[in-house]
This record gives sequence, structure tokens and C-alpha cells, in this order.
Amino acid sequence: MIWESGVDRSVLHLDLDTFFVSVERLRNSRLCGKPVIVGSLSDRGVVASCSYEARRYGVSSAMPMKLARNLCPDAIVIRGDMELYSNYSRMVTDIIAEKAPLYEKASIDEHYIDLTGMDRFFGCSRWAHELRNYIIRETGLPVSMGLSVNKTVSKIAAGEAKPNGEIEVGKSVVHPFLDPLSIKKIPMIGQKTYHLLRSMGISTILTLRSIPPGMLESLMGKNGIEIWKKANGIDNTPVISYSESKSISTEHTFEKDTTDLHRLNQILAGMVEKIAYEMRKQEKLASCITVKIRYSNYDTHTLQKHIPYTSFDHVLTGAAKELFARLYQRRMLIRLIGVRLSGLVNGVQQLDMFDDTPEKVNLYMAIDRMRKRFGRHAVQRASGVMTIQEREEKALKRLENAENEHKMLEERLKRYWY
Repeated sequence: MIWESGVDRSVLHLDLDTFFVSVERLRNSRLCGKPVIVGSLSDRGVVASCSYEARRYGVSSAMPMKLARNLCPDAIVIRGDMELYSNYSRMVTDIIAEKAPLYEKASIDEHYIDLTGMDRFFGCSRWAHELRNYIIRETGLPVSMGLSVNKTVSKIAAGEAKPNGEIEVGKSVVHPFLDPLSIKKIPMIGQKTYHLLRSMGISTILTLRSIPPGMLESLMGKNGIEIWKKANGIDNTPVISYSESKSISTEHTFEKDTTDLHRLNQILAGMVEKIAYEMRKQEKLASCITVKIRYSNYDTHTLQKHIPYTSFDHVLTGAAKELFARLYQRRMLIRLIGVRLSGLVNGVQQLDMFDDTPEKVNLYMAIDRMRKRFGRHAVQRASGVMTIQEREEKALKRLENAENEHKMLEERLKRYWY
């Protein structure tokens, strides 16, 4: 079995240290050097980000806020501002886009850059070092950097370089670098997998990579093979160009052109709900929404808006309706409407970290579980559901189309036989 591609790669991983906290410290320098927690102000919320000073007390991301307050009573708790963080994230991305040949935005605070072949002209290390320093100068944000042979090793290296440092791991020293580290450092290993491996007496990457891959496969399925490969420093995953990141979109062509604003907004809400659910299934967040309308004369117009990273229906629906209201000015018959979500990054946890109503979050999770079990149409918002009249019109149109097809078939048969 061939595990590696045989091509010497150079992949850079840039990680914005304690990103939300760092942005808040740019806004208020008095927070520097103090334990800071960013998240919901409610005890029922969770920690979105915490400073290294707070981590010394045992506070960590995704921890219940009540527990975090108990561990660090002197912590300064700040309700997150996703719009502000999104703006700083775009600022960093714009800098990288201007400088880098091929980059991938992995999340709101992480980027991969493929530097393969660059060492023929000038050193990858020097270029990466200069880019990191440039980002720090331009934004004021601390950045940790890992440079190695693939995405997995560079990500682990960036983690080891924190806070605000840089590590290069050459091909010849990948194993010596990885071997003494905890298995927790490997991407893909969550709490459940970690406890399973620890129960087998596996604590370091060296021990993990010494286990036959077949044994891990029998224990964990395909994930076992992937974890074994990562423990051995093997990762052929390409850096996917951010400009080519897939968007999620949907369109609706009306059976009969319409100017019914209530119906248009109703269908628009249903379309947003559909693609927002698909995005949550893929564990993605969107930072841009586009609405398209096509008039009966086939004139097509679009309008887009940058938004804080989200995949919540109510946020996206509000933005979509705002764009539609700005876009639909001619009051002509509409033939088609469409919605597209783009600027996608990986992420799920940031969705609810700053929301003071966990009931809303729990409701989304419950609805998505029902859809996953019974199908996407099992639960729908009332605003996105077709009226009885609309259902009847659609059914009649399908019947009319079927009858026309039947007549055409009869005509063809007559011509064939006679």
C-alpha cells in the first residue's frame, strides 16, 4: 500500500493565538496581562476563547461558563463580538491573499499556505518568517507558525510554537519531533478517541505509530488508518485554494411569474433554511450571502452582503430578506429567486458561544437531529412551508406536464405505426 505521494512538499500553517481575546486586547489594552474570558455572559453559556493567564487556572475553550468563573473568579468576562472578529479575520486573509501563491482558510483564525517549490527561488523559511512578521505589524495580532512537509505536521508545529512563535520541522526530523508529543496533539483525536487509546496504554505519538495499522482499523474503522497515518507524519491532503472554496446555493423557478411579496419572502425563507441546514451538516460557517432575482424578461440582478460567520437560519434569513428588499425595486413579475452562501470556513462552536439564550442553540440541535433521522422536510419553519393553494398549483402543473408528455408520446406512436 502506498502511503505517500513521493513529492517533497512545504506547507505553512498560521494560527492566530487566542484570537478573540487578542482582538479584544487591541480594542482595550488594559486587558493585556490579565485573565480574560470571551463568551456568553450567562452562566449557562460556554467559553469561546480564553487568555493564557486564564488557562493557568484550568479554564479552556468550550468549558461551561459557570465552571470557568468558579475556576478563575478574577477573570474579566467579555461577551463576544462576531462581527468584529470576522473583520479582523478578513484583514488577515486579505494580507495572505496578496502575498501567498496558494492558500486555504481552514477556519476563522487558521490558514494553510502551500509553498512547495518556492525553495528553488528563495527559502521557504525566510518567506514564511517575513509573512508572519508582516501580519503582526499590520494587524497587531499574535500569530504562531508551523512550517513542515504537510498540513498535519505543520498544524501540530504551530500548536507547539504557541504563544506567538514559529517552528520549522524538516522532512528528516518529522518523527523525532512528533514521537514525544501527547496523542492529544493529533488532529482528529477528540476526547472519546483519546480516552479509548489511553485505556489501551497509549499516551505518546511514538507508541501510537508503533501499533500495526490493521489493529487500529479493526478498532476504529477507517478513522483508525487516518490516525495511524497522522501519527507517522503522513498526510497527502492538498491545500485547497480559498477562492475555490465551495459555496452552497439554491434557486427556485416559479411555475407562474409573480409579484406576491408575501409568497416571495416565504419561499426565500424556506430556501435559506434548506441551505443553512446543509451547511451545518458539513460543519461550515458562511461569511457572505448573495440573493439573485430574475425578472420575467430574463433580466437578472444580484446583491451580496458580508456577514459575521454564522450558519443560523434566523441570522441568514434576516440578511436575505434585507437584500431582497433592496434588490426588488422594479415591481416587475419575478421568474426566479436564488440564494448563495459563500466565504465558507470550517467551524461549528463559534455559532453559539456568544448567545445568551442556550435554548435557541438547543432548539437548532434538536431540529437538526430530527431532520437527520426523518429527512430534511420533517421539520420546517412555518414561513418556509408552501400554502395549500401553492401545493395544489404545483400538483396541477405536474399533472398538466404529464398529460402533455402523454399526448406527445401518442403522436410519436401514431407517426411510427401509420
